[in-house]
Amino acid sequence: MAIFGQFLYMAIDIYMFIIIASIIVSWLIAFNVLSMEHPAARNLVSFLGRATDPVMRPVQRFIPPLGGIDITPIIVIFGLTILQGFVLRVFV
Repeated sequence: MAIFGQFLYMAIDIYMFIIIASIIVSWLIAFNVLSMEHPAARNLVSFLGRATDPVMRPVQRFIPPLGGIDITPIIVIFGLTILQGFVLRVFV
């Protein structure tokens, strides 16, 4: 059971890193460091969107952007951190 808990904890950790990567890539696109005309950038954005949208979209429906800033990733990461604490208590 402890191995499952460790695996789940690590999977949540990896997912949080994917969310952070999505944030960084969106900033790079906004500041024209990355161009969406490049196929590799399009593939990266598509992958990150497919990975994060199932969790982010439902939260975005309830929490609108504040002053043009989307705080959804912060809330999702906070929720995932709470979930990690729960996993540690229950499985490990």
